[in-house]
Amino acid sequence: MKTPLSDLDREALDYHAAAPCGKIGIRPTKPLRTPADLARAYSPGVAAPCRAIAAHPDESYRYTARGNLVAVVSDGSAVLGLGDIGAAAAKPVMEGKCLLLRVLAGVDAFDLEIDERDPEALVRTIRSLAPGFGAILLEDIRSPDCFRIEAALRETLPIPVLHDDQHGTAVVVAAAVLNAAKIVGKRIDELCAVVSGAGAAAIASARMLLRMGLRSDRLVLCDSLGVITRDRPLLPDYKRPFATSRRLSTLAEAIEGADLFVGLSRGGLLTPDLLRRMAPSPVVLALANPDPELRPADAALRPDLVYATGRSDLPNQVNNALGMPFLFRAALDVRASEINDAMLLAAAEAIAALAEQPVPNEVLRTYNVASLRFGRDYLLPKVLDPRLLAAVAPAVAEAAVRTGVARRPLPDPVRYREELTGRLFPKTRAATL
Repeated sequence: MKTPLSDLDREALDYHAAAPCGKIGIRPTKPLRTPADLARAYSPGVAAPCRAIAAHPDESYRYTARGNLVAVVSDGSAVLGLGDIGAAAAKPVMEGKCLLLRVLAGVDAFDLEIDERDPEALVRTIRSLAPGFGAILLEDIRSPDCFRIEAALRETLPIPVLHDDQHGTAVVVAAAVLNAAKIVGKRIDELCAVVSGAGAAAIASARMLLRMGLRSDRLVLCDSLGVITRDRPLLPDYKRPFATSRRLSTLAEAIEGADLFVGLSRGGLLTPDLLRRMAPSPVVLALANPDPELRPADAALRPDLVYATGRSDLPNQVNNALGMPFLFRAALDVRASEINDAMLLAAAEAIAALAEQPVPNEVLRTYNVASLRFGRDYLLPKVLDPRLLAAVAPAVAEAAVRTGVARRPLPDPVRYREELTGRLFPKTRAATL
């Protein structure tokens, strides 16, 4: 029996089907109105930039769109909450990522849905396409293939490669934890943390928490078999760094006295009984979609709780779009060779800091709310807050320069922020942001 369509389903289908179909398109950036324009754009004039690039490959950034172009790549094997739906069915999601990059950060993107499940063959395909792009965004590729693919591409390509399900998620989880710890008055190195899930997002988030100062002996990672311990047989390499020596076996045992729960697993896993076992003023990031690990009604049982989900219809949405577009904006602007840990942490800190600033009326109107103030119900900036671009990209660019992966100098910080705002917004609007 077919599941009946909701009102939102019908609205989304109409939205995508409206002419022109889909969410992205191609627009020219140079005039083509006269014979002279045609001669410059195509034969014979186009031979000049071709020769220049053949002699000096980096000139492709000067004479083509490469320097502002990202490839959004998926095999469709692990899409959102939909699972393995195939490359063609993944296209609406990948177009959505392209839309976010363009609208939120002024970055052009093409989506590439590749019908290939052999990781080595997929790496070869992506590598062969890389000369046309300034960066690669990997999306919705199943675990553990995603780890192998991302690592192989990072080792061999001279351009940034980001796996959004790993690093994009980890950045926003880190920002949420930074602010939640501040709200409940606890230091990162004091937290006892439980991460539920051992896929790409969970592993990357656990790594980021450790980089932020969480102590490894205070972190417990759980998968579908329970707590990941050092004595578990046949433990995969990507889980091994997070195995605990503590004598724990179940989530119920691990959650006892925990300050932080990060859920990237399945809905309803954190029951009211488990919630009661957590420490005073606990933090729960229940990020399973569409049903969070801790249901909203159950979250109300702990008035001292800081609660976030991945859902847009609840406060405190942990959404990759808070970080991913601006990481690419910065990486392209300084022509970084990679997006490294320092850049990811800089993004997390900048996102967290923005949430403490007064929220402009424009954002309040967009979200149809009377006020937003930093606290338990406003942990992170809203995705459509236009200040994110000028807040996050400069911090990431500075980190790229500081760590030696930038191949272009950083513009003057003040001018760079003004330029970023001007790229997307008219001067009259920029003055109010």
